[in-house]
Amino acid sequence: MELAVLGGRAVREKPMPAWPVFTSEEEKLLQEVLRSRTWGGYSNYVGALETALARLQGVRHVISCCNGTVALEVALRALGLECGEEVIVPPITFVSTATTVMLCHGVPVFADIDPNSLNLSPAAAAAAISPRTRAIMAVHFGGHAADLDALTALAERKGLALIEDCAHAHGAAWRGIPVGNFGLAATFSFQAFKLMTAGEGGAVLTNSPDVAQKAWSYCNLGRRQGAGWYEHFTLGSNYRLTGFQAAVLCAQLERLAEQNQRREENARYFRERMRSFQGLALTADDPRVTVHPRYIVTLRYNPAAFAGAARDLFLRAVRAEGIPAQPAYPHPLYRNPLFRRASLPPCACGNWRASQDYESLDLPESERLCREGVWLEHYVFLGGHEDIDDVVAAFEKVQRHAASLVQHQEGAQS
Repeated sequence: MELAVLGGRAVREKPMPAWPVFTSEEEKLLQEVLRSRTWGGYSNYVGALETALARLQGVRHVISCCNGTVALEVALRALGLECGEEVIVPPITFVSTATTVMLCHGVPVFADIDPNSLNLSPAAAAAAISPRTRAIMAVHFGGHAADLDALTALAERKGLALIEDCAHAHGAAWRGIPVGNFGLAATFSFQAFKLMTAGEGGAVLTNSPDVAQKAWSYCNLGRRQGAGWYEHFTLGSNYRLTGFQAAVLCAQLERLAEQNQRREENARYFRERMRSFQGLALTADDPRVTVHPRYIVTLRYNPAAFAGAARDLFLRAVRAEGIPAQPAYPHPLYRNPLFRRASLPPCACGNWRASQDYESLDLPESERLCREGVWLEHYVFLGGHEDIDDVVAAFEKVQRHAASLVQHQEGAQS
C-alpha cells in the first residue's frame, strides 16, 4: 500500500479523541455561576476549586490565578527573589519557566536534562550552582516527575529553594507522594491543552503559610486576607481566576483520575507494541514515578532505520497517515532571540549579570532531544487499544516505504 503522503490511502481516516473533553456538567456549573451574578475571583467555585486541588495534591494551601505563567511569577515573588539572583532551570520546557525569572529581575541559569526523564539533571544542576544561586526550578516534563530525591537533597544541602513547575503533571506522584509537596512552592497551568483546562488558569501550591499569604496578597493587589477591601499593604496585581474558569475546572478535576488511568494503560500497551520496533525508542520510565499522567509521550527517532529519512520528513508522512505526531521543541529554550545579548539585561539597575553566554551555550542532551524527539500528545492515549494499533501501523507503514519516501523527496528537490 502506497504512503498517503504519496497519494495512497491513510492508515487512519477518523480523528483521534477530541480535546478538550467536556460534558453537561461543565454547562450546568457555568449556568450556576452565571445565575449567581458573582462571576469574578470571589465566586464560591474559586474556593471549591482550591479546596479540591489541595486535596488532590495533598498540600495545605492553593492560591488560584489567571494562568500558569503568572503562577510561576507569583511563586518567585513569594520567594522574594532579588535582582541578580540566579535560578537554575532546564532548557527543555516552555518559555515561561525562564522568562518569569527575568520578569522578577532574576537570572536564569540553564542546566542540561537527563536523557531518560527529559527533566533537569541533578548533576548538571549541582554543577551550575554559584554564590548567587537562590533557587532550582524543577519541571516535571511530559508528566514524568523529576528526580525529586536528588533535587530536594541538593536544595537542602545548598540552602536553596526548590520550585516545582507542574504544568504537565496534574495528579502525578513520586514514590506515592503527589508532586507539589517537595519544594517551597509548586505551580500548575490550566491552559487550553493541559490535562485540566478552562482555556486559561493557574495555581500556586505550597505547604508554607508564609508563602501562601504572600502569593495570595500578590494576586489580590497587595491586600491581606481579612483586612479591608481598600487596604493595600504591598505591591501586587489582579491575577485572580474567574468563577467561570473555576467552575469548569471543578468539573474537569472530577474526571482527571480516570483519564490519567486510561492514558497510563494505553501508554503501557503502546510500550509493549513498540518493544521490538527499530528506529523509534521510547524514553525510559523511572520506577519511583508512581503516577504518570502521560501529558507527552516522547520517542527518539533514528533516521538510519528509515532509509535515512530526516525526522521531519518521517513526521510529515506519519501525519498524512492520520497520526498527529509532532517534533520536539525546535531548539532549547536558550536559543530564543530574547536571550541574545542585544535583549539583555531585563533591567537597568546594574545588579543583573548573566553567568552564561546564552548565544554560545550548547547543552548536548537538550540539543540532541530537539534533533531526535518525536512527541505523541496526551489525547492520543484517551481512546482505546485500536487507536494505539493505528499509531503503530502508521509507523510500520512509513518504515516499510521509507526508501520510496526518500526517493520522492530527492526527486522533488532536484
